[in-house]
Formats: sequence, structure tokens, C-alpha cells
Amino acid sequence: MRGIARLAAGAIALCAIGGGAFWFLTAPVRLDTSEIAALRTGDATRGERIFWAGGCASCHARPKAEGDAKLELAGGMEFKTPFGTFVGPNISQDERDGIGAWSEEDFANAVMRGVSPSGEHLYPAFPYTSYARMKPEDVADLYAFMKTLPAVSGKAPDHSLAFPFNIRRGIGLWKRLYLTTEPVVALDGTASEPAVLGRYLVEGPGHCGECHTPREMTGAARTSQWLAGATAAEGDGIVPNITSGEGGIGDWSEDDIVNYLETGFTPDYDSVGGSMVEVQRNMAKLTPEDRAAIAAYLKAVSPHPNGYPPRKTAAE
Repeated sequence: MRGIARLAAGAIALCAIGGGAFWFLTAPVRLDTSEIAALRTGDATRGERIFWAGGCASCHARPKAEGDAKLELAGGMEFKTPFGTFVGPNISQDERDGIGAWSEEDFANAVMRGVSPSGEHLYPAFPYTSYARMKPEDVADLYAFMKTLPAVSGKAPDHSLAFPFNIRRGIGLWKRLYLTTEPVVALDGTASEPAVLGRYLVEGPGHCGECHTPREMTGAARTSQWLAGATAAEGDGIVPNITSGEGGIGDWSEDDIVNYLETGFTPDYDSVGGSMVEVQRNMAKLTPEDRAAIAAYLKAVSPHPNGYPPRKTAAE
């Protein structure tokens, strides 16, 4: 009996130790004091540029919103993924149903660390793995612009996720593996200023890799195939390869890329389609210099073959 009691006590102790370790390792990590100090007072005019680069309205406006209604960030758009259905929340300035009561620090922690004001992990369907690479001052500018937008009442529906994906605390372990502020592409000292700016826009606020890069089983971007194209998160479509590798945009010039981002037309006069329509409209609101920088960066990215499985034709 004593042996059984000792085994039971040992098992309880191991469980307690394991539970404590899990709780410690999954704890939300917020911005440190130096990062908070770097936020400063934002500028709404500069923040509008970041708003469009970040595609905020594409996920947080009401479904099918057009015109000025796209600035009413009431949420409600559904994103059906293998992990469940995520719903874009209300991020309008409503103090009860949106984020109107959030401080600048609250906002920055959500954007750059995926941590809510209440200390919950946010799901990485919100692309903070990319936004983590943003400059604090740009986040401050974005916050200032968001404060100029209307308050819209009404909470968006909750996410619909099955176990274990509905356990937010576990995201802390995922973040330890995949959340980094380091650039994906290491540009050497000879890289042009536009290419460096383009890396920031693409890897940070633009979060292009979130759709254009294949994913691991864990849902993390497979950075060894950065921007090589991927199976779409929703449905059975594909997101194209935007490197210069086979199947990509190697035959596009920088001017071709710039024109596509501005007008939505490819070099062979096809037009943008699918979910890229919203992205291209956002890119068209950036400066010509920003679009040129994105093009310079894409031409500097290592070429990769298509990152999605070959598609069978009807004849096959």
C-alpha cells in the first residue's frame, strides 16, 4: 500500500510540475518597456498608409462592404480553415463592442505580440506573426488613424473551433516556436534602399507571406519556401508563386509588378481575381515609391518552384 501511495504522490507531483511548466511556457509575452517607449504619439496621416498596407479593412469591414463603408470596421467576415472558422472581430472605435477603449499600448501588444488587453492570446489568423516585424512608430501611426474612424456597435460572432484549437493558452507554445521579429530574407549590404523598404512592407504590414507561402502542419509559414505559393486556406484553390522560380513571376519586370499593384492588370493583360482583388485595391492606395519598393524586393527574393501540389487537368 505504501508503494502505491508513493507512486500516486509521485504522479501528482509530476502532473503539478508539468502543469506549472505548461502555464509558464504558454504565458503571454507583451512588448518590453523600450518597445513601448518607441511608440510615441502617432500621426494619423502617416497611419492611413499603414492601414492600407496592412489590409485592415479587407478582414474587418462588414462582408461585401464598399466605398466609405469599408472604414466601418464592424467585423463579421468568416474565414473557413482546416482549424475551424475564424471571424474577423469588430475593431471599430466603439468602446464596448470594438477597440475604442484600448490604449495605444493595448493596441501595440495586440498587433505586434498577439496579446489582448485582458491578457489572452489572439489567434494567428490575425497575422501578428508578420506585424511583429513592424516598427513601433508605424503601429503608433496606425493607432492614430484608427482613432479617426467611426464607432460601430455590435459584436461579431465568436470563432467556431474544435478541440484542441479552442484552447487559447496553447498558442503560447506556438508563439515560442514561430513568433519572431527577425526578417525572413537576409538582404546583403549591396541591397538597394527600395529593396530594403520593400522587405519591410512585404514581410511586415503587407503580410504577403501569410497567403503566398506554404504552411507546416502546425499552421506556421514554411519560410524555406518563402512566397513560393500555397494551397489556399479556404476552399481548394491556390495562391500563386510570386518568386522568380519556375511557375512564378520570373518573367515579370519590376515595372510589370508595379503596374499590377496599381492597376490590377498582368503583363499579358489578364486582370486580378479572387481574394487578391482586395489586396490590389489596397496596394493601389500606397505611394508609387512603396509599390516600386515591393517590386524591388520581390525580384531580390530567392526563386522557388511552386509551393503547392501540381494541379491535374481535366484530361488527366
